[in-house]
Amino acid sequence: MKRLPILIVMVAAGLFLAFQTLGKSNNNPPSKYEEILKLVGQRLTEDHYDPQKIDDAFSQKVFKKYINDLDPDKSFFLQSDINLLKEKYENHIDDEIKGAPVEFFLAAGKIFNTRMEENEKFVSEILSKPFDFNIEETVNLDGDKLSYTATDAERKERWRKKLKYLTLQRYSDLLDMREKNKGTEGFEVKTDAQLEKEARDKVKKVMDRIFSHYHNKFNDDDKFNLFVNAITTTMDPHTEFFPPVDKRYFDEEMSGRFFGIGASLTSNEDGNIRINSIITGSPAWKSGELQVGDIILKVGQGDQEPTDLTGYDITDAVKLIRGKKGTEVKLTVKKQDGTLKTVSMIRDEIVQDLTFARSAIVKSGDQKIGYIYLPEFYADFEHPDGNRCSVDVAKEVVKLKEQNVDGIVIDLRSNGGGSLYDVVQMAGLFVDDGPIVQVKDRYNRASVLRDKDKGVLYSGPLAVMVNELSASASEIFAAAIQDYNRGVIIGSTSTYGKGTVQRNIGLNDNGIFTLSGPDLGTIKLTIQKFYRINGGSTQLRGVRSDIVLPDNLEYLKVREKDDPDALKWDEIAKANYTPWNPGYEMKTIEQLSEHRLEMDPRFRLIKEKSEWLSKENDKTYQLNLANYRKEQQKINETVKQVDSLMKLKDSLNVSALPGEENRYANDKDKQQQFDQWLKGLRTDIYLDQTVKTMDDMINQQNLAKSKQGDGKKSF
Repeated sequence: MKRLPILIVMVAAGLFLAFQTLGKSNNNPPSKYEEILKLVGQRLTEDHYDPQKIDDAFSQKVFKKYINDLDPDKSFFLQSDINLLKEKYENHIDDEIKGAPVEFFLAAGKIFNTRMEENEKFVSEILSKPFDFNIEETVNLDGDKLSYTATDAERKERWRKKLKYLTLQRYSDLLDMREKNKGTEGFEVKTDAQLEKEARDKVKKVMDRIFSHYHNKFNDDDKFNLFVNAITTTMDPHTEFFPPVDKRYFDEEMSGRFFGIGASLTSNEDGNIRINSIITGSPAWKSGELQVGDIILKVGQGDQEPTDLTGYDITDAVKLIRGKKGTEVKLTVKKQDGTLKTVSMIRDEIVQDLTFARSAIVKSGDQKIGYIYLPEFYADFEHPDGNRCSVDVAKEVVKLKEQNVDGIVIDLRSNGGGSLYDVVQMAGLFVDDGPIVQVKDRYNRASVLRDKDKGVLYSGPLAVMVNELSASASEIFAAAIQDYNRGVIIGSTSTYGKGTVQRNIGLNDNGIFTLSGPDLGTIKLTIQKFYRINGGSTQLRGVRSDIVLPDNLEYLKVREKDDPDALKWDEIAKANYTPWNPGYEMKTIEQLSEHRLEMDPRFRLIKEKSEWLSKENDKTYQLNLANYRKEQQKINETVKQVDSLMKLKDSLNVSALPGEENRYANDKDKQQQFDQWLKGLRTDIYLDQTVKTMDDMINQQNLAKSKQGDGKKSF
């Protein structure tokens, strides 16, 4: 037999050792964690719009983010723990993403669990003794401004101050309650010592619930999901990893429909998950065995062993209760008389129609203004005949036109976005055929998404309400309306600033065929960036309102620009489009609004008070009772003042559309929410200013028409 050259033998041996190291040998195939992490890494590298290089620098950012996600207020890890993890793993996470054995999150999780057990003992010991609220001391609870503690004694002291502050909050409330109810028949007047003990007991219940969650719910899978999301959101804030159950929940929220039992849940201070309401006609209602107030202890899937809900929050409990249509779910509940009962139900479709578009009529003098509320750009991708926001908004527009409205307001406040297809269709209801938004991929290829339907459904005066939480699709719509000069954008100085497009990609799907085996989850990946038709991106900068109305969110760090991992702003070439002639001068509308706001001190006060409150959130907190109560009194008075300023004294004339006053007559809870929604609109100062601006637009249009009739030049 011929001998192989020595060099080839050495190379082959080297390759064997390398693959043995990376793959843990053929006898130890990659774990589920390693398989998921490697697939996530491939997707980030190959498909992300603007991928960062996965190297040591990236590893360091992920390390810092994951540790912060585990311990945001620095009350678990010691500095020595961080040093130990840093030395071994800070520059190793990129290797794990590329296929090396997954070790970091397990090592960090093991230390976290140890510190958690120790903290639980600290908490129990600290809360077993009374606090002295006469001592002059303060506490800083902002983890970004704190260092990790060096010793157990320092960590325990950090917990003491934290628990003292939590107890002080409740103790102060109990003192107020005692003062308020003195002399009330049947009210037990407790001593200061008794109230302090009651406050500590309340905090103990809260902490027991938190530690119960750590023990029963926060397992390795949960820590791994948190770890993967630390990786994906380091790439950009909107690239996320969804385990299978979370992906299903996301799709349900997006579509407005799910398969469940038709009961809404709430939790009390003890951490118990209770039934808050039951939808008429739902499986829960049909069972006849569930009642509002029942506590859900366990959730079972058919004949499987039920899951104990101890330590679960509402969202996680809901994920267990929902499932495929026609499948069995069993709830073990504690009735209000203390008895236990297991109730079996078959899941059925539940429609969350309160999240769908709905409208109202606002009467302002001789004018009748149509108002459409759209909480999100929803779309049911699984069902061709499912609810879509563009279709529903079109229906609402038709209904408002039948009421002969003089103008229409689209309310996109706090609308976080959704379906890109639907926002293009919805903008097309108000503008003639033409470009709506531009989209660019990772290869710098730009394309234009157009409204292809010639003509408009509604051509009258249009206003769009936005705020700091109007994002993504909301910004596309507002930007298109603004660029076409089709309507007036009214609200905060700017919208959220999310100018990126995401796509859900299953990790089992390699683009050619679906791999066999269990569902590994889904990555919601940023694959494109969108741009206004004027060429500018809404990324980071958002959409600036034509008419700015100060609000209580302006000074809070809630926008895209406040996230250090956000993608940057840029611009591309302008699209070819023809602006709309609205029949009024925007500058005139802005001047009329500015004059009105100058005469109205409420918005100036809202701005001043909100700025002051935002600064109060950045300071340390008093642990002396007298100082705390003095500080809280000022804060509470300011909050009440802002709340009062944001409500009209003279209500707007707002009503449901004819025939829709009792649209949820078969569901008492939904009807109550609908009535409350209308009630809130009647005292909404932002809607009031929008309606006044709409009056200006209508009056200016009428003035222009009259000038045209006189043979004068129209603007």
